[in-house]
Amino acid sequence: MDFTEQQIQRYARHIILREVGGSGQARLLESRVLVVGAGGLGSPLLMYLAAAGVGTIGIIDHDDVSLSNLQRQIAHTTDRIGEAKTASAIAALKALNPEVRVVAFRERLSAGNVLTVIRDFDVIADGCDNFPTRFLLNDACHLAGKTLVSAAVLRFDGQIATFKSHLRGEHPCYRCIYPAPPPEGLIPSCAEGGVLGAVAGVVGTLQATEVIKEILGIGRSLSGHLVIYDALTSEFRKVRVRPDPACSLCGPQATIRDLSAHES
Repeated sequence: MDFTEQQIQRYARHIILREVGGSGQARLLESRVLVVGAGGLGSPLLMYLAAAGVGTIGIIDHDDVSLSNLQRQIAHTTDRIGEAKTASAIAALKALNPEVRVVAFRERLSAGNVLTVIRDFDVIADGCDNFPTRFLLNDACHLAGKTLVSAAVLRFDGQIATFKSHLRGEHPCYRCIYPAPPPEGLIPSCAEGGVLGAVAGVVGTLQATEVIKEILGIGRSLSGHLVIYDALTSEFRKVRVRPDPACSLCGPQATIRDLSAHES
């Protein structure tokens, strides 16, 4: 594709990278990424995807901006308290890169709408804050043949992984690590357990990096690995994860063939 003079200037530091170049930047401009959740992880993720020139960015979030969000959700500002997070995020992305097309879904992700919502996107990025949505996305992406980049944070810890179980082989799904959601109340939410705001920034930025790598097909995919970050010790651990032959979603004897188990 032919770049405008403004695009050449905006993306110059990408274009001079041997691994990206003009063809890679064109691929970014033509790509479509859905971000689930415009909160602590979604905020830096959305900002870096927009800055990178991802052509179409989808955002799904049903919540409004509150004062307690601003300690970590950097896409939102004090003067936008009370606005829908989708609208606030759109304002932030457009201010950063007016060329980006943003598709907003102000609704809660559910078994009834998830396949429709993810259908037109190349990569799905999970920045949600609850286990039911995380498992729903994992199952939907596997069934729809979508790449899922998933992340989570709590207190001073974070983790990130890429799931491409639809490709089979050595690609596990989220259920290969966590077969089922934990009992309610066992693991606190961020509202209950707290989170250092900058940790969400670190993990959300890593998530954006992995999404961009998947779009460009560069480096080593995180598929088959789980990266764990401990902010208090400044340590990263990369754990090998293999497909579980007994996995109810992607194993040889899989029992999950649709999303009916997620229906309320």
